[in-house]
Amino acid sequence: MKVVITGGLGFLGQRLAHRILEDGHLTAPSGARAAVDELVLFDHAVPDNAPDDRDERIRVVLGDISDRQTVDGLIDRDDISVFHLASVVSGGGEKDFDLAMRVNLDGGRHVMEALRARTGLPRLVFASSIAVFGGDTMPSSVGDTTKQTPQTTYGVTKSICEQLINDYSRKDFLDGRSARLPTVIIRPGKPNAAASSFASAVFREPLDGVDYVLPVGPETVMPVLGYRSIVDGILKLHEVSSNALGHDRAVSLPALTITVADMMAALHRVAGDRNLGAITIAVDPFIEAICRGWPLDTNFQRALDLGLPVDGSLDDIVRHYIGDYVDGR
Repeated sequence: MKVVITGGLGFLGQRLAHRILEDGHLTAPSGARAAVDELVLFDHAVPDNAPDDRDERIRVVLGDISDRQTVDGLIDRDDISVFHLASVVSGGGEKDFDLAMRVNLDGGRHVMEALRARTGLPRLVFASSIAVFGGDTMPSSVGDTTKQTPQTTYGVTKSICEQLINDYSRKDFLDGRSARLPTVIIRPGKPNAAASSFASAVFREPLDGVDYVLPVGPETVMPVLGYRSIVDGILKLHEVSSNALGHDRAVSLPALTITVADMMAALHRVAGDRNLGAITIAVDPFIEAICRGWPLDTNFQRALDLGLPVDGSLDDIVRHYIGDYVDGR
């Protein structure tokens, strides 16, 4: 079977690709496990840390997700699964409404329509976000049954795509499922335009010996999940049977609810005698305003019932990052 990962050259896309190739099999549209013989990593540009393409199953394709013909060309087999990760992120979406709509909404619809044109029920896993929640009536803890009133353009586009996937699945156009992600930590490399970028930078920069200016206060609360569990959860959600999901195809992934102060404490606990860069605080009103609209806690019992993983502790996430990206560069 063929697998397409949009946003495939990003951090999560590359880790997901590695895991798929490592296992070598996924559940095909037929319902049977099948060998992955082609893996397309689709993105708009090649990053500095481009993947090793020596595996003959990998093919890198560059293009614009908002171009319908390009997307149709990617999804050219019936025995296919798509992991749709490509997105304009939260801060970027707030600054450029038109770009967010073109990439996140139009691009998502192009993927769904291309899958709809195939024979059978190809599986689609969409990377959504807890940014679908918000507003002055949002409860302190959100979950799969919480009303969605997103307060960012990014969150709006994610919410719309969740509903479209439910409807496309109801009509048997495809077999969709949305992985509603908390903030992913700890991302290596350069910061991105996500408002939550600080949640990785507060670990990453000090571990690199670089001083870091934190744009939010230490009391800031946010649900997070480590990148290993995020990738495992996305793959597990792909493998869950359609009947187990029912009408609501969006599943809130398990998360740890922590404060920024917890992040700094975990960093110092796990780093030991490393020479860390200093952390200072200078609140950025733009970032802080977005953070104030985020959920404070999540309810993820449904995800646990489906067998999706959760990290044991924040310290575990920091240890994984140090092993994978600091000591294991």
